[in-house]
Amino acid sequence: MKKIVVANRGEIALRVMRTAKKMGIKTVAVYSEADRNAPHVRFADEAILLGPPPSNQSYLLGDKIIEEAKKLNADGIHPGYGFLSENATFAEAVEKNGLVFIGPKSHAIRVMGSKLAAKDAVKDYNIPMVPGIDEAITDVAKAKQIAKEIGFPILIKASAGGGGKGMRVVEKEEDLESQMKRAISEATSAFGDGSVFIEKYVTSPRHIEIQVMADTHGNTVHFFERECSIQRRHQKVVEEAPSAVLTPELRAKMGEAACKVAKACDYVGAGTVEFLLDGDHNFYFLEMNTRLQVEHPVTELISGVDLVELQIKVARGEHLPFTQEDLSINGHAMELRVYAEDPLNDFLPSVGVLERYRLPVGEGIRVDNGFEEGMEVPIYYDPMLAKLITYGKTREEAIALMISAIADYQIEGVQTTLPFGAFVMQHEAFTTGNFDTHFVKHFYDTAIIKKSQEEEAKVAAMVALKKYLEDKNTIKLPQ
Repeated sequence: MKKIVVANRGEIALRVMRTAKKMGIKTVAVYSEADRNAPHVRFADEAILLGPPPSNQSYLLGDKIIEEAKKLNADGIHPGYGFLSENATFAEAVEKNGLVFIGPKSHAIRVMGSKLAAKDAVKDYNIPMVPGIDEAITDVAKAKQIAKEIGFPILIKASAGGGGKGMRVVEKEEDLESQMKRAISEATSAFGDGSVFIEKYVTSPRHIEIQVMADTHGNTVHFFERECSIQRRHQKVVEEAPSAVLTPELRAKMGEAACKVAKACDYVGAGTVEFLLDGDHNFYFLEMNTRLQVEHPVTELISGVDLVELQIKVARGEHLPFTQEDLSINGHAMELRVYAEDPLNDFLPSVGVLERYRLPVGEGIRVDNGFEEGMEVPIYYDPMLAKLITYGKTREEAIALMISAIADYQIEGVQTTLPFGAFVMQHEAFTTGNFDTHFVKHFYDTAIIKKSQEEEAKVAAMVALKKYLEDKNTIKLPQ
């Protein structure tokens, strides 16, 4: 494999390209008109203009990407995450055109792309699942009957869903019909598929996921877990590895279950198996993400592996260079997704020009970044600017370093999730490890962030005044 097309943008495009360059592989960037001057375009050896800014006119044009890849004699395509990364039709088309798709086979993407199909695929492997039904349902009367059997509260979920869309928690029977109609409508709108199913709602869940990697020779390993419970609108903002609550025994059980899920769909490459962990530390299979995850850096730091390098090697047909027994956890890593969102205004997107944009640096600090000072944050795509990652010998060290790195990250021109990250890192529920996916609902207080910002502004004003008075009183000596 001498040349690959990276079918993505921003920080993940740069992340993949850096590893490819390290491996002596040339890279081809793709870009929309909005990203003409983006860092990933300049970093690549070659670049392809796909079209206007909207994704459906640029980054989602699978056929055009394949066509241009062939023209440039590329050997493979790395999809990153988002866009076409979990599109089974695209993966299949890449292979049919004589290119290597650096990811799983289309069969695995299809099976795991449907939550119902995924549950069906793993049911013979004795993997714990949340009580519920394993078939799509639209009949309200039948839904009520099932809900009574498993007990309220229940969760209505879109089969083809993700990112919290088509998902409704129902506390009591009289709300079931209206919430079910909303879930079906939202699922149809978001995914073109209104299929929903019902399962028991786990009241105090933690979101734990296991990173797996499988080669084409039947070998599958896991790289331990990531804790992803700090979320807003069912989407992750803070992730860490390892989890503060897993025992070695539970970790081994969940890792084994994750490898079984991968084998259930003949998985190849990097994937993530997601679980819910309840208050009694029972775990339940949730879904499998058939791609590289946003939060993969924390796993890389604690395991000492380059997951993108392994993806490429597996895609080339190589054996995994280690067994499960060779892998161990070293240290602790934290990740904050730095979104251009306003944490004081319900995390709504904040667009504008990055008037000031300076990254923190230092030992134990990693920033996977896709922006530069002076760039405009486009409204067309996910508002993530970068990922701020810290690594220490202990969880406490990683948290302390994250607080320091957030303070050193300078961004002006847009609102970001940096203040929210600082809030999380200093909250007792987080530092003690006593939290779940309801952290934002239970603990997040915008007043604390506002007060902190006001105090910072006062200190800055006092420093400026002191400097002004010092300068004013300085006696200028004649030259």
